[in-house]
Amino acid sequence: MTVTLAGTPVLTTERLVLRAPRQGDFEPWAEMAASDRARFIGGPLDRALAWRALGHLTGHWIHRGFGMFVFAAKTAPDVPLGMAGPWFPEGWPEHEIGWTLWAAGAEGRGYAFEAATAARAHAFRDLGWRTAVSYIAPENARSIALALRLGAVRDETAAHPGTEPCLVYRHPVPEGMR
Repeated sequence: MTVTLAGTPVLTTERLVLRAPRQGDFEPWAEMAASDRARFIGGPLDRALAWRALGHLTGHWIHRGFGMFVFAAKTAPDVPLGMAGPWFPEGWPEHEIGWTLWAAGAEGRGYAFEAATAARAHAFRDLGWRTAVSYIAPENARSIALALRLGAVRDETAAHPGTEPCLVYRHPVPEGMR
């Protein structure tokens, strides 16, 4: 039996499909979460913690009505490449646009930029957000570069979640949504 989150939007871009998490996403997620590539999102994680983290991602859709989209190439829609989207866990000071590439082979191909751009437009257009930030570990040069490519600017006065150091990048309101 296949179970899905009912009523969640599906976004498409030129190359990608962005959808809610679903059955079959755990193995690609767990593989990335166990690797050094997860160091900027609290990892590496063992399988049990990866399972809980994916449950957190999935539950966010239920409790907030939105969440991170898992994205895949249109040519291989059942092979997750990563996630990107609106994010606002309990206790966080602001709405976030987040992203993570799961597949190492997807790096440097513009997928995260394409997915984050679509997810950000969705947050402003469909969710009615008026502001959004991205919380990024100071050592995460690739995510900082992506935030800058998205037009976000460093906001040194913004609060950030948790006790770990992070940089806050504030996103511009997308064109046509001001």
